[in-house]
Amino acid sequence: MAKKPKETSYWPHMILGFLLVGITLGYWTVKSATSVPVQESNEFMMKYQQADLHINDIHARKANFDKGYTIAITGEKRARVAVENAKRTKSEESVLLRQGVNNFSCIVSNKSDATPVSDANVTFLLTRPHTDKDNQLIKHVPFAEGAYRIKDINITKPGRYILRLRVIIDPNTIGYSELPAYLIPEKE
Repeated sequence: MAKKPKETSYWPHMILGFLLVGITLGYWTVKSATSVPVQESNEFMMKYQQADLHINDIHARKANFDKGYTIAITGEKRARVAVENAKRTKSEESVLLRQGVNNFSCIVSNKSDATPVSDANVTFLLTRPHTDKDNQLIKHVPFAEGAYRIKDINITKPGRYILRLRVIIDPNTIGYSELPAYLIPEKE
């Protein structure tokens, strides 16, 4: 009688291979997800969760502000700067920043008679679009000579920035302003 050849089953090897591939892909997913930190939005100078909970109140207070007041940053050079992103290139009017110390002036005025408002609570935030590591926050900007003066903002890294202002006239009247800014890298 002839000996029957031994049949080999590859199922245990395939199951072990799939398990190994699954563990490797799981490890790669976790490693790549933790290498890119998540930054919280600071759109209204508060945490995203707080802004999300109170967005209707924020819009109502901003509408009250927009009815009677205006916010303007003055005295800075502005230019159209090309901004590249993954989909397209566009240009936007930006405040041009200088390497080192920068100073800004903010005028909050009544729409009815264009007089400056001197008793508002003004908060200033210099931030970058995708990170909060370089944030510079001034909670109470002082009023002097007809404007709110933001002094000694030191900027060292070139790139895009956002100048954000929050103006509180009273608890039901809060205004927000956001301006793009850009520090052009020095050519070597």
